[in-house]
Amino acid sequence: MEELALSYERIDVGGQYGQLNEPLYRAMNPNGLIPCLQDGDFILWESNTIVRYLAAQYGENTLYLSDAQQRASAEKWMDWVTSSIAAPFSAVFIGLVRTPPEQQDKAKIAQGMEQLNKLMAIADSALAKQAYLSGDKFGIGDIPLGCLAYGWFNLSIPRPELPHLQRWYQSLTQRAAFQKVIDIGIS
Repeated sequence: MEELALSYERIDVGGQYGQLNEPLYRAMNPNGLIPCLQDGDFILWESNTIVRYLAAQYGENTLYLSDAQQRASAEKWMDWVTSSIAAPFSAVFIGLVRTPPEQQDKAKIAQGMEQLNKLMAIADSALAKQAYLSGDKFGIGDIPLGCLAYGWFNLSIPRPELPHLQRWYQSLTQRAAFQKVIDIGIS
């Protein structure tokens, strides 16, 4: 929404805010998870689906590419983050940030790091050939990994040298939307 300069109201739920199990929220998202989007009478959940919808509805020829092959090429990175990156990233992030040190599962964190480093190398290889995961310019394919890359680059963890991923990430950090929504600290 920030990338598209849309007006919106953000309502914080989950964690310290609660409300995920409230009947009103469960009526919108029966999974009781975040995020959830209400656009007029239209309700949508699942983050990548929300990104696709907003891009198609409000970002034609900017975030949403009309060329089916270019769009699919960008969307594969969205799904790759969900299917491949999310689990090892969660093991590392939750293991290091949200778990007290005395309760951390060091083996699970190490396994997550090993997987994550291999996967980030895949993104680095793709970014050696193009400026963004979405192609020549920033697009929907960059949003999901950009969110997780913030944690990956800001956790005190050993990382392999991945210069193309680093260049890509630095370009994201210059975007106003990234600065407002993503670069808000790790918690």
